[in-house]
Amino acid sequence: MKALTWHGKHDIRCESVPDPQIEDGRDAIIKVTACAICGSDLHLYNGIMPDMRSGDIMGHETMGEVVEVGKDNRKLKVGDRVVVPFTISCGECFFCKKGYFSGCERSNPDPSKAKKLWGSSPAGLFGYTHLLGGYSGGQAEYLRVPFADVGPIKVPDDLSDEQVLFLSDIFPTGYMAADFCNIQPGDTIAVWGCGPVGQMAIKSAFILGAERVIAIDTVAERLALAEKSGAITLDFMDKDIYDRIMELTNGRGADACIDAVGTEAEPSASWDSRIDRIKVATFMGTDRPHVLRQAIHCCRNFGTVSIVGVYGGFLDKIPMGSAINRGLTFRMAQTPVQHYLPLLMERIQNGEIDPSFVITHRATLEEGPDLYKTFRDKQDGCIKVVLKP
Repeated sequence: MKALTWHGKHDIRCESVPDPQIEDGRDAIIKVTACAICGSDLHLYNGIMPDMRSGDIMGHETMGEVVEVGKDNRKLKVGDRVVVPFTISCGECFFCKKGYFSGCERSNPDPSKAKKLWGSSPAGLFGYTHLLGGYSGGQAEYLRVPFADVGPIKVPDDLSDEQVLFLSDIFPTGYMAADFCNIQPGDTIAVWGCGPVGQMAIKSAFILGAERVIAIDTVAERLALAEKSGAITLDFMDKDIYDRIMELTNGRGADACIDAVGTEAEPSASWDSRIDRIKVATFMGTDRPHVLRQAIHCCRNFGTVSIVGVYGGFLDKIPMGSAINRGLTFRMAQTPVQHYLPLLMERIQNGEIDPSFVITHRATLEEGPDLYKTFRDKQDGCIKVVLKP
């Protein structure tokens, strides 16, 4: 089959690889009908995340048609259309039973490396380093889905691939970001990053009852899309974000702040983001947490900081004194997608949201390597890429 494979920093190739096979009775094989390039894939493309290996298949936003089912899988049958969560979860362990599917204790076959870096291992993820299982990803013609009697959700016939594809990751992640904010009537929510997850967080914040959403970015197309969703937009290269948020909130700060950027914040945004970039380049730091610092300072006393941007290691110069003295709550996670799927499928069916609004580019797998660069460089108005094998 054809697949997009990683061969080093900025080296993604479309090449032929062996077809996946059933390896366990609970597996399923799907023929991929749509997949997407995610912002967190760019951390792999840019060589930020450790333990990628040459030939690894990329991608964790995938859907398709079931073509083969393991002998112990009673949930799926050949011909089912399904969306596949990026989190691989057994459904039976301590965390899965509590609904914390992204903390699954069984789906990472070699948790020792993750434990050394993070203390414990989260769930295995599709196409996202050997720290998280070394699973083949879904930017391919076919995908093996482990624990396929737990993860995939069946798609109603009246919904298109593009309406439901983002149930695999960015819609649940953006919704969780807003859900973490405990939104009350009249609240103002500030969202850093107007990429695909940030756009879903903006929509979700309004769905959950926010009165105002402040959207922060510098890319014109992203800001325009956020404004179309009803957000007040701020360009961080044009305005002092702290000052503007204080002006908009009568000096109090936002009720909740969402970090939808993570480790690769724009290095020219501020003096501290430049220092972060230098530290990473000289191996004196692992991440660039400028956005998280700013979100803490811009959050009102006893507000919430919701973190869904990906961080990989040890964050430097975080203003914990501010957070402690002002009573901030921090909420963060890799999204337990399965927890949110039934609710979000219902919201799509009811017409409350059509997640396809973020799609700007549609292409084949063969065009995927070039579109990784387009997406990273924010060229050609690129906000979200969908690939159709």
